[in-house]
Amino acid sequence: MAYLQHEATGQAAIGHTAFNRVTDTRDASFASFGAKRASFDAHDVIYYEGDPAKRIYELASGTVMLFKLLPDGRRQVVEVLRPGDIFGLSNSDEYDCTAETLTPSEVHEIDLKQVEASVDMQRKLTRCLTHQMHVLHEHAVLLGRKSAIERVASFLMYLVPNRGGVGCTGPADEENDGCDIHLHMTRQEIADYLGLTIETVSRVVSELKRRGVIRIDRADKIHLNKVCSLCQMTGIH
Repeated sequence: MAYLQHEATGQAAIGHTAFNRVTDTRDASFASFGAKRASFDAHDVIYYEGDPAKRIYELASGTVMLFKLLPDGRRQVVEVLRPGDIFGLSNSDEYDCTAETLTPSEVHEIDLKQVEASVDMQRKLTRCLTHQMHVLHEHAVLLGRKSAIERVASFLMYLVPNRGGVGCTGPADEENDGCDIHLHMTRQEIADYLGLTIETVSRVVSELKRRGVIRIDRADKIHLNKVCSLCQMTGIH
């Protein structure tokens, strides 16, 4: 899922990057395998559903969402990608969804023929896709079993770095457990991702504000007053 910048109260902002120095090809980015680099503005389409699937991509910076359109025009956001995520793999000769940037983004793109010829590249893909499969399993649970408020709480918690989920040790400071989240998705895009209507998303956000769990600073900025309080509303406890 991340579509944000975030800043924990009292701490420096934490970011993701695909350009950290690597010691071997297991952690190397696509650039290490000779990938081409491409830049996109916000809301550019990288490829459309049904386009020939000739290359795969690694998100180097920014945010990209993958979505499918139903015949009646409804949209389901399948995945929202973080830097380092891989996309564009298909089990046919065509892409099975559309990839659109949510923010200015840079990607590394590599031809499928190069992947087929590189064992190291295939190993990297296996590791990355195993992680992304776990994320998709969590999203399936969210869509199939969670209530509206649990879905929105889970969405917001996913935007908090190193918190929530298995192994979370809680806040370093119980009295200073706030977090600012800068959203890069519209309410409609969030609704399409969570399988809700835009009215339901707005209603749940208002309810979280009424309960004192969050503070809405701007349309694209939400402050979590206490991360643990929100985490307890995700349905994982």
